[in-house]
Amino acid sequence: MDQAQILAPPAAERPKASKGFIRKHLREYGILFALIVIMAFFQIATGGILLRPVNLTNLVLQNSYIVIMAIGMLLVIVSGHIDLSVGSVLGFIGALAAVMIVHWNMHYVLVAILCLGMGALIGAVQGFWVAYYKIPSFIVTLAGMLVFKGLTLWLLAGQSIGPFPQDFRLIASGFVPDIFGMEGFNLLSLVAGLTVSAVLLGFAVHNRRRQAKSGLVDEPLAFFIGKYALIIFALIGGSYLLATFRGLPNVLIIMALLIAIYSFIANRTTIGRRIYAVGGNEKAAKLSGIRSERLVFLTFANMGMLAALAGLVFAARLNTATPKAGLAFELDVIAAVFIGGASMSGGVGTIIGAVVGAFIMGVMNNGMSILGVGIDWQQVIKGLVLLAAVVFDIYNKNKG
Repeated sequence: MDQAQILAPPAAERPKASKGFIRKHLREYGILFALIVIMAFFQIATGGILLRPVNLTNLVLQNSYIVIMAIGMLLVIVSGHIDLSVGSVLGFIGALAAVMIVHWNMHYVLVAILCLGMGALIGAVQGFWVAYYKIPSFIVTLAGMLVFKGLTLWLLAGQSIGPFPQDFRLIASGFVPDIFGMEGFNLLSLVAGLTVSAVLLGFAVHNRRRQAKSGLVDEPLAFFIGKYALIIFALIGGSYLLATFRGLPNVLIIMALLIAIYSFIANRTTIGRRIYAVGGNEKAAKLSGIRSERLVFLTFANMGMLAALAGLVFAARLNTATPKAGLAFELDVIAAVFIGGASMSGGVGTIIGAVVGAFIMGVMNNGMSILGVGIDWQQVIKGLVLLAAVVFDIYNKNKG
């Protein structure tokens, strides 16, 4: 079998295969297309401001904590549950870090480790009640939301605490230095974009060949080429724009590592496949020997840890911990996951989809702010977008 046969199905089967593939993956390609359309609209409406290097950098920084939490929330929702406490946990961890660093003069590295551990502990406690006592996650995490809002106010005594040391702030406001030392252009950013694009394309082609040899390829070649052409164009174009400003933000590297690690866990590991199985049909998963309680417990512990990481990033970006930190963040995180293709009933969703959903929300927030749209109408529009995503999910299920 030659390379062309491996990459593409026979010509007579292509139209039928394309239609079936579109129906099966309509949501996946739909959100990618939606992101492109929304970015194009705001790029035109704002007179080119949206994709200016400085605004692109701000877009990454402003949405970093939402993306980080959306990755954890995706696994919680895939397992058939939800976590309403993430915004309050973010605020609480930021307050805890501020007290330890500013008031107790503890080293920020030790504080970061302790805060991540505290976040994991918070998630584990909530997951324990959900997994082993079968208390609905909505109730447990709603209680957690109230508890950690109160604890944040108690820790801060109703006042903001800051500023933080410069080294701690670098997690959210720092940039990767250019080892090439070019003036006015961060060559490392462009080289990183080209390298990631090459590695991503190499893995994609390798996986497609392996699937073809097993007869498992269902994605038409045209879709495969088009999808990766868009992804590579976005990666290289984005890295070039960032290179013309200050280069790669440190938090972008953190996000990229998290996306890669959790995508691998979700798609390539036994624990990832079991989480999807539990969310799809918990009774069937138990009958097949899967310990669903432990998996649900772990997804909540992981969510708590990522909420803590987001809390550190948010506090570092603001350079202060405030009583209102994290307010309503859980709504943006949950909306991002559902817009990104996750199903309300569990068992469906991808890490990349959740990240795309987060950036759809971020681009909308950023674009509407540039256009001067009031916060009232911003909330209305975001609510309608979320409702449309959920209706689309239900329509697809009923049609299937």
